[in-house]
Amino acid sequence: MSQSKIFKNLAQHPQTTRTPSRRTKKTLIAAVGIGMAVALSGCNEDTGSATDKDTGAAESKAPSAGSSPSTAPASPSGDQPLFTGWQTQTSQKHHFRYDVPAKAEKWKVLDEETALSYTDKNGQPIVVMTAAGNYREGGCTSSPNPKAFGEAGKGQLATVGTTGGGKDGTLQENARNWAGNWGFAAYGGADHKPEIKVSEAKPWKQGGIDGYTATAQVTVTNRPSPCVPPKAVVHSIAQKLPDGTMHGWVIYADQGVPKALTANEIKKIMSTVRSTGS
Repeated sequence: MSQSKIFKNLAQHPQTTRTPSRRTKKTLIAAVGIGMAVALSGCNEDTGSATDKDTGAAESKAPSAGSSPSTAPASPSGDQPLFTGWQTQTSQKHHFRYDVPAKAEKWKVLDEETALSYTDKNGQPIVVMTAAGNYREGGCTSSPNPKAFGEAGKGQLATVGTTGGGKDGTLQENARNWAGNWGFAAYGGADHKPEIKVSEAKPWKQGGIDGYTATAQVTVTNRPSPCVPPKAVVHSIAQKLPDGTMHGWVIYADQGVPKALTANEIKKIMSTVRSTGS
């Protein structure tokens, strides 16, 4: 895995907030390996101030425990959901479109411009996503990251969205970085570093995307209540546009708690991811 140096000042007080997105130069930190905080370069051009467009988390839907693991068409396209009754989310900025299950299954799709962020001790975003959705929001009031509020591990069992926009590194590196970064920030941050293993990046060729995917397996080290999951999983999909910018789709999901998304349910959601073109 490509990596830079180990940071000593790695995000001392990460927290989640919703921020209006803006463009800046690269951000990124991540934790990769077992219990070791490692700084990784990442094409994350989204960042912003800690003001909220919509502080109430949006509810999307996720497949129920009994939903079918059936797969979407090999090359999904268009702005209609691939599965009957599902909801479609689109990121014009990051050129992704994807579907999540219905509101009745406890999913909420957020406004495309609403940004979800974890910040450092100075309130500066270290990871940001837009065009997001949450699963079972508002259910748990405890978090593996005590500085977090409103998002990962605190009020929902999964979050999905889009990120990126820079030109640094390769698609493979960015796929791994996004998976590791979100696992680190969402499930402990610098104060309670989770243990993370990031897979090698693998080709992802469907839905008009010729990119890479990577997976982070997260072990949570800070569990202040039974609400906090013992494990989590993060999947990323990275694509490059003709202008050389790289963009990511990310889902991070609690594992080992009641009503957590299954591997088949996550796979089904990922099967709907497609490019909106350049």
